[in-house]
Amino acid sequence: MLKKFWLPFLALIMFAGSVFAAVDVNNADQAALDSVAGVGPATSKAILAEREKNGNFKDWADLERRVKGVGARNAVKLSAAGLTVNGKAYEGPTAGGSKAGKQDAKAAAKSVEKGADKGAEKGMEKGTERGMEKGTEKGMEKGTERGMEKGAEKGVEKAPASK
Repeated sequence: MLKKFWLPFLALIMFAGSVFAAVDVNNADQAALDSVAGVGPATSKAILAEREKNGNFKDWADLERRVKGVGARNAVKLSAAGLTVNGKAYEGPTAGGSKAGKQDAKAAAKSVEKGADKGAEKGMEKGTERGMEKGTEKGMEKGTERGMEKGAEKGVEKAPASK
């Protein structure tokens, strides 16, 4: 029974490993480039032509600069699909990166900042609501305790003395 289970399982693992195998842009032929999700025949031809004309790509920024249609957004998707440059996955725009990459980084930073502001605002609202609820509860408890104490004191004062 276990043998019947393990053989298909191992075959599946081997197949999955081959599907997600990295394809290096400097070593791949057209078929290998076409196998990467997001790289079509036009992009693979452009990559091969540029590599043949000007040599290997140094890094992702170099690939973005030299191949039309490969920008920061597309580089993220291609890297996630298994494309590498000199064995490295895309890590985002660098200091010498493309203008589009820098703009994407600024947009991402703004988005994070807005998210943090909204999160802080929500947290303060929740905290204030909770604080008011707790304060009201405590106030009512204290008020009830004080009222009972005062009522007991007054009751003792007004009670007739026992004979």
